[in-house]
Amino acid sequence: MEYTSNPNSDHRQNTRRYHPYQQFNIPIEHLYDLPTSPEYLFIEEAQTHRRSWSENLQYYTGSGYLAGAILGASKGSVDGIKAAEPGESLKLRANRLLNSGGLAGRRYGNSMGTLGLIFAGLESGVTHLRGGADDLLSTVLAGLGTGALYRAAAGPRSAAIAGAVGGITAAAAVAGKQAVKRYVPI
Repeated sequence: MEYTSNPNSDHRQNTRRYHPYQQFNIPIEHLYDLPTSPEYLFIEEAQTHRRSWSENLQYYTGSGYLAGAILGASKGSVDGIKAAEPGESLKLRANRLLNSGGLAGRRYGNSMGTLGLIFAGLESGVTHLRGGADDLLSTVLAGLGTGALYRAAAGPRSAAIAGAVGGITAAAAVAGKQAVKRYVPI
C-alpha cells in the first residue's frame, strides 16, 4: 500500500490514499481515502481512552471463557488419552477423548468466564469510585476482590489466599502489558 498526501485535495490530513492495483501498474488514480486514525461518531467517544463497563464485561467474560475452554479441553483430552484401556477400539478411544475434553473444557471455561465477569464488574466499580482513575491500583484491587469473592464460600482463609493470588496476578498482567508495549515493536 502506498501512503501519499495530495496537497490539492480537500480531504482531511489524517487519511491515506489506497491504491489496490498498485502492484499491477494500472494507470488508475488512487481509489479510496482510508482514515489512518480511529473514527468516532460522537466527540465524547474520541475523548475517552478506555473501554466502557459493558465493553469490559464482554471482553473479560468472553476472553476468560475462551481461554478456560481451550485449557480445559486440552487437559481433558490428555486425561482421556491416559484413561484409555488396552484393547479398546479406536471409536471408544475417540469417544472417551471427546467426552473428557468437552467436560473439562466446559468446566474450566465456565470458571474462567465467571472470574472474568467478577473482575470486569469490580474493575469498573473501583475505577468509578476512584473518580475515573484507571491505573495499576484499580486493577490490583479488582483482582484482589475477584479472588476473594470467588473463593468466599470456602471460608475466610481460602478467600484471603485467593484474593492475594488475584491481586498478584492482576499486577503481573499489567506489568506484562506495559513491558510488551515498551519493548516489543508492534
